[in-house]
Amino acid sequence: MLREDFEKLRWRCVRRGLLEVDISLTRFLDEQFEGLTDEEQLAFVELADMEDYDVWHLISGQAECTDPRISSIVAMLRKS
Repeated sequence: MLREDFEKLRWRCVRRGLLEVDISLTRFLDEQFEGLTDEEQLAFVELADMEDYDVWHLISGQAECTDPRISSIVAMLRKS
C-alpha cells in the first residue's frame, strides 16, 4: 500500500463517530496492519468503510461476521 493511501486509511480510522471503534481500528492499523497479507489489508479497508455501529458490534462480539474475508480481521481485532 502506498504511503498516501495508508495515511488516508489512518485518517478514516481516527475520525470515527464511536471512540471505541476509533481506538480499536487505529491501534490495529498502527500495530498489525503491515504484517497482513494483501488480501487481509483489503479486508481491513472494507471493514474500515463500514458504519461505526456495525463495526463495533462485530468487534465486541454482539454480532457474528458472516463474510469469511473479514472474519479473520474481526478475530484479530477481538484479540487486540
